[in-house]
Amino acid sequence: MSQKLRIIIPLALLGAAGVAYAAHVSAGTLSAFGWESISLICPIGALGTMLASKMLVPRAVISIVLAVAAILLLGRAFCGWLCPVPVWSKLRGIFKKGGTSTAGTASGISSAPDAAPGISSVGGDLGRPSATEATSAAPATKATPLSAAEKRALKTSCAGGCSSCADRKPADSRHIILGGTLLSAAIFGFPVFCLVCPVGLSFAMVFLLIALFGGSDVTWSVLIIPALIAVEVIFFRKWCSHLCPISSFMSLIGRANRTFQPAIDDAKCLETAHNATCGRCAEACEVGINPRHPELGTTFNECTRCHACADVCPGHAISFPLIARKTAGAPALEPTTAGASGTSAIEPELDLDEPSETLS
Repeated sequence: MSQKLRIIIPLALLGAAGVAYAAHVSAGTLSAFGWESISLICPIGALGTMLASKMLVPRAVISIVLAVAAILLLGRAFCGWLCPVPVWSKLRGIFKKGGTSTAGTASGISSAPDAAPGISSVGGDLGRPSATEATSAAPATKATPLSAAEKRALKTSCAGGCSSCADRKPADSRHIILGGTLLSAAIFGFPVFCLVCPVGLSFAMVFLLIALFGGSDVTWSVLIIPALIAVEVIFFRKWCSHLCPISSFMSLIGRANRTFQPAIDDAKCLETAHNATCGRCAEACEVGINPRHPELGTTFNECTRCHACADVCPGHAISFPLIARKTAGAPALEPTTAGASGTSAIEPELDLDEPSETLS
């Protein structure tokens, strides 16, 4: 359901802006939406305007403050629910062989949930293992938390190209683009990025189409603007993850966000409740977050609250509470004896925070 809503809501906003334009209702500009003199400016456009004019603009300052407050509360929810760019990106399926849509697979979501890879020993209701499968499951399929030594090994053995090595990852190209966007506004005296921003271009395209069918004078913009959107979003596939300065701004501010982040109920998660291998939530995430093992994926400040992970979870274990309660993570498996040797195959780690009664 959330997948459909994420398409319907941005299109509804574009439609509402088009109706307001056709009815000659004052609804702001391409980068400042509101009612007459009350409007909310895009934070990147607001910063660019002030840098270009070399002065503080009260309306721009108010818009930036409101945008920061919204990001601190909702993170990058704008990217997941309001931005039209992800809607245009789904048109990539038209150019694929056979015309298959990428709506369910572009983010790693399998079109057949029951056949999703990476799940073993699951069956029955909500993917729960049957009694026979639970007793015959091989120990290799059981989920165990990563130890401190294993986490260090992952970081030291990687060359720095994977998302799990946050401390070795190269600089985010979006932040470089954000710096260039603000610098160009200061140099050229106007917000240069607004000329190519796919969000503003999306609204401009709607207005031009209305003018075209309304019999008004049109220019070559009616061809240039759709072409720019196609180049930025449809053919160049990494706009959101590598170039978008709006995404960069939200990501930087979102580092202080602690609300509405994905939380896992260990009593429902297949990995913790049934010792099954799953990983569907990590496969479904469009920004590379691993909700089950956060240390192996992108940090939560990139979360767009799209609910894709919750939609594909077979145990319905993922929710987005206002404030997630802290948990100890995936519990360690109980130690098992190795037959005749009588030695433990998995040694439990001692909790150093609380003294053991057996230690003197």
